[in-house]
Amino acid sequence: MHAITVRDRTAGVDGLTLAELPHPHAAENDVVVRVHAAGFTPGELDWPATWTDRAGRDRTPSVPGHELSGVVVELGYGTTGLTVGQRVFGLTDWARNGTLAEYTAVEARNLAPLPADIDHTVAAALPISGLTAWQALFVHGRLTAGQTVLIHGAAGGVGSIAVQLAREAGARVIGTGRAADREPARELGAHAFVDLDADALEDAGQVDVVLDVIGGEILARSTALVRPGGTLVTIAEPPTAHPEGGRAVFFVVEPDRAQLADLALRVRDGRLRPVVGDVRPLAEAPDAFARRRRRGKTIIEVAGDSS
Repeated sequence: MHAITVRDRTAGVDGLTLAELPHPHAAENDVVVRVHAAGFTPGELDWPATWTDRAGRDRTPSVPGHELSGVVVELGYGTTGLTVGQRVFGLTDWARNGTLAEYTAVEARNLAPLPADIDHTVAAALPISGLTAWQALFVHGRLTAGQTVLIHGAAGGVGSIAVQLAREAGARVIGTGRAADREPARELGAHAFVDLDADALEDAGQVDVVLDVIGGEILARSTALVRPGGTLVTIAEPPTAHPEGGRAVFFVVEPDRAQLADLALRVRDGRLRPVVGDVRPLAEAPDAFARRRRRGKTIIEVAGDSS
């Protein structure tokens, strides 16, 4: 099968190549999925799990990408809950070969059924951004109706979904970003917007939840915005300070079939709109990795049809 692989950790995106790999094997509780569309995170070439397995052993050549939408073609021993021919989408394990390939093996529990009326390219934009936003707001942030949430990067992959989820949950939403992000954030449902280049972040006032995707100085300054009893949630880096009278949480997104199914239902109902950017063929994945600044989620279209 064709796949994008990496072998040289020092080469960065220049080390991404289109190669031939053996067809993956479905281990116990796995399924093999024919990948129709895949998503990736530009920074994942810096992740240790891209290069080594859970025991620390070199696993190159490895396949990046951890979001997929496709069709189940094989079931491993003991696999339940999914069937051959079923449309699925989800999040693959960090320390196994990923989704920038024609086929990939993934634990069945990491996948959810994909309704027939959701396009594969849309579904592939959901797993990391959607699950991260959901878990940040409702699992770690404990956001409820009537509260105020400040969402950094409100027009980005995670932020754009978080804005929509928070707005529907009945929260007041303040988005942040660059000047060009103001109107997209407003269109997604943000009640107010802070231009991080021109406005004072502190003018946003006290909030119940901050969702940070930036880290560094922005993360540090956001601590003072959280009112007592509130929560600062970040996916960028472990925080070095905690809000006075509040909590600070750093987390890494986890697969969750029920949450994926809920996200898919919201897309079907028109209540959630993933922001899809460029859609590129598998052979152009290396170039897509190299383009860091982009509007919407870049999706790699792998299969030649949309069934």
